[in-house]
Amino acid sequence: MNSAAKQLKGRAARLAGLMPSGPSTAARTPFVLLVVVLLGGGLITLLLLNSALNQGSFKLSELKRKTTELTDEQQALQRDVNDRSAPGALERRARELGMVPGGSPAFLDPDGTVRGVPGEATALPSPDPSPMEIRKPALPSPSPTASPATATAPVPAPTTGPTTKPSPPSAKPTPTTPGR
Repeated sequence: MNSAAKQLKGRAARLAGLMPSGPSTAARTPFVLLVVVLLGGGLITLLLLNSALNQGSFKLSELKRKTTELTDEQQALQRDVNDRSAPGALERRARELGMVPGGSPAFLDPDGTVRGVPGEATALPSPDPSPMEIRKPALPSPSPTASPATATAPVPAPTTGPTTKPSPPSAKPTPTTPGR
């Protein structure tokens, strides 16, 4: 018996004799290693999960920033399209290109008759320039003979078929589209 059991007397000595004597660390070593490995694995897993979440949040913030930039660019382009498609801007650009408002139109009926009397397009005097147009350098105006917009071809009278007659003012002309 060991010295501690010799000092105990009676019932305590008998109970101490039932306990294993000597170092018992051999039975605890695998359990301690298992707990340390589980805790280490859990910490590494948490670290990897945290870095993956941070990477995803960085990517998300980058995509949000890119979306904001693209939205701003799209809105600027839409504003530019709206500005250029305004009636005043279209008229100004048409005048810069040498276009003039058309004369009175003529329409062809399905049976080949001409409704209306075609008129020649003439250039109207340009309106007073706005302060913005004064600052721009003046473009040379195209000569009336060289411009295809101002030249009109005479409408030949049909040699065969129905005769052409102007439509009465109360009748509505019906426009036709090519290819139908």
